[in-house]
Amino acid sequence: MAGVDVNTLGKCKRFQPAWSPPVGTEGSKLKFYNSLTRQKEVFVPQNGNRVLWYSCGPTVYDASHMGHARSYISFDILRRVLQDYFNYDVFYVMNITDIDDKIIKRARQSHLLEKYSSELPALDQLLADIAVAKQSYVEKLAVTDDLDKRTMLEGTLSKVDFAIEELKKCTSNDSSQVNDLKRRLLVEAADPLGDWLDTRANAESVDNEIFMKLPRFWEEEFHKDMEALNVLPADCLTRVSEYMPEIIDYVQKIIDNGYAYESNGSVYFCTDKFDKSEKHTYAKLVPEAYGDSNELLTGEGDLCISKDRLSEKKSLNDFALWKTSKHREPAWDSPWGKGRPGWHIECSVMASSILGDSLDVHTGGFDLKFPHHDNELAQSEAYYENDHWVRYFLHAGHLTISGCKMSKSLKNFVTIKEALQKNTARQLRLAFLLHSWRDTLDYGPNTMEVAMQYEKFVNEFFLTVKDILRLVPSHGIAAFEKWNQEECQLAKSFDEKRAAVHSALCDSVDTRGVLDSIRDLVGICNVYIRGKRDSRTPPNRALIQSIAAFVTRIMKIFGAIEGKQPIGFPQSGECANNLEETVMPYLTAFADFREGVRKVAREQKVTAILDACDSVRDDVLPNLGVRLEDLEGQPTALKLVDRKTLLHEREVKKQEEEKKRLEKEQRKQEQLEAQAMRDAQRKTPPSELFRSETNKYLKFDEKGMPTHDIEGKELQKSTIKKLLKLYQAQEKKYNAYLQSIPSSNGDS
Repeated sequence: MAGVDVNTLGKCKRFQPAWSPPVGTEGSKLKFYNSLTRQKEVFVPQNGNRVLWYSCGPTVYDASHMGHARSYISFDILRRVLQDYFNYDVFYVMNITDIDDKIIKRARQSHLLEKYSSELPALDQLLADIAVAKQSYVEKLAVTDDLDKRTMLEGTLSKVDFAIEELKKCTSNDSSQVNDLKRRLLVEAADPLGDWLDTRANAESVDNEIFMKLPRFWEEEFHKDMEALNVLPADCLTRVSEYMPEIIDYVQKIIDNGYAYESNGSVYFCTDKFDKSEKHTYAKLVPEAYGDSNELLTGEGDLCISKDRLSEKKSLNDFALWKTSKHREPAWDSPWGKGRPGWHIECSVMASSILGDSLDVHTGGFDLKFPHHDNELAQSEAYYENDHWVRYFLHAGHLTISGCKMSKSLKNFVTIKEALQKNTARQLRLAFLLHSWRDTLDYGPNTMEVAMQYEKFVNEFFLTVKDILRLVPSHGIAAFEKWNQEECQLAKSFDEKRAAVHSALCDSVDTRGVLDSIRDLVGICNVYIRGKRDSRTPPNRALIQSIAAFVTRIMKIFGAIEGKQPIGFPQSGECANNLEETVMPYLTAFADFREGVRKVAREQKVTAILDACDSVRDDVLPNLGVRLEDLEGQPTALKLVDRKTLLHEREVKKQEEEKKRLEKEQRKQEQLEAQAMRDAQRKTPPSELFRSETNKYLKFDEKGMPTHDIEGKELQKSTIKKLLKLYQAQEKKYNAYLQSIPSSNGDS
């Protein structure tokens, strides 16, 4: 301090040191696999936080099936993630195709079948009609090489033939029984009979109302199925039948822009002229399919691939924007005559009418890429004269059934209602979440078993956490315990898994990766809880509550949990949200009382009371949806579980106990039989040991030792040496047996 005036030190002006901001790390950005580029692209909406989304809806002519569920559950998950995780403002538009070749054909056939069935013709007439109707299927079977189609045709014919034989064998005079068999035959023969009736009725006129009745019915069923699957309804739903003026105007503008032409009352899109334009490209999604005549014809519809229709086109690559209506088809007035819209134009018009000249997201099934979506892009960009009608095209993967192609036309499909009879909506959704939304998913017992096991694993975690929260103080000083190494390590794992979940969601919404991280996190938390139980110390309430709430939040975002409960899957039944809050105080009081009774019964060795306590736990409470777990040295665990689940668990437990009992009895019986064999062997004199083996030995010496094999050859010395050891061992056993006889007689 020499040379420094200490009196002035306190008067020096001091400044805050310079502050260095943290470098930080760049967060992950949401990317989507874009079918337009066939790679993952950073997602950037065109209008700030607003996302304009159009999804291809169903063609409503039959029951919704698991192929529909594959698409709409997948898109529902993507939509929820964008809205509830990334906080985008999503405007979701979906269409209903209620005018289509399939609908027209099915509507006519359904109308004719309904009329034919109501009249219920005489037996001879019915059999004669079906014999004629069957012939078209027999002819198709003779010429088709498609294995799946052959299987379908053979299956249909087999069912029809069986129903015919059952009807012919019926000797009952009961007309109601005969009529029941007739109706069963009509059900089995509906497809070939419908085709035949439609062909036979070609000259008859058709009321346009029948073309609306069928799609209205199946659209209503579709909405019911989506609600049952917990799929959010569209913000805006469009129907083709409601957009006829807009479709006609849209087609006219494409003509005016030079990309379409009228031919014989129909209007076709000129793919060649569009593709040769500098600012346009045809078949953006599947350029290698350009010129694939089979796929192009499929896109035109079954009613529009006749030779006269095909000859109207300038090129086979051209596709219909407007179709002139034939006899017995619905029709609307247009500048080109009475007609109806082509399939592809419908989506372009409805999406453009609501969302404008450029969509952020367009979704649909993988099988719609070409020609449907490529044609959508072409005609829309021809209308707007732009090259970006869709920014991100997302396609859901195929669905197979136990490894086989799913097809409604091939009769190889499972309806959503049928699927929901076997599994819950949550289990179906978990099955989809455990696979990438754009990969092929195989729907079958193995896939659903994995989903159910995952659900059970997570649900058990929720139940365990709820039980801990019931027992560990939630308020005051006791609610806050010191964090030890275990808590610090668990918190670190929690942070890592949360980051992994975020990274997976940014990676084209990789739900499989998310569920893997959640499985890991739950497993780590379970290990922590078991450790705390082993050491007889309470887990950290706040930490495990945060983890359970996080898992619940992700499940809610995915649509796997409904309701406002902060933790866990909801309980089924009325007032489910308040069920735990209402009944837990009573169950806790009962469990504490029961534990006190058990303690006294153990001290006084009153087994009847202990058995009664066990019976309440194992037989009574499961019927009430309550699982009670007795834990050594710790408070009883109480968990509210679905009654069916508990009863199933009880049945499985009984089966396992019975299996163990039978196995124990079998082991005991085997031991008795082995002992009996040993006892019988002890009583055998060594001279008789080998004499019974006549299939091996021919001659023996005076002691009973073999000397020659079955072929009369002398035994080798090495063989005799081995047999002598056996002989001597038996001799010792036999002598021991003989020595035990006098002793036994003496005892008796």
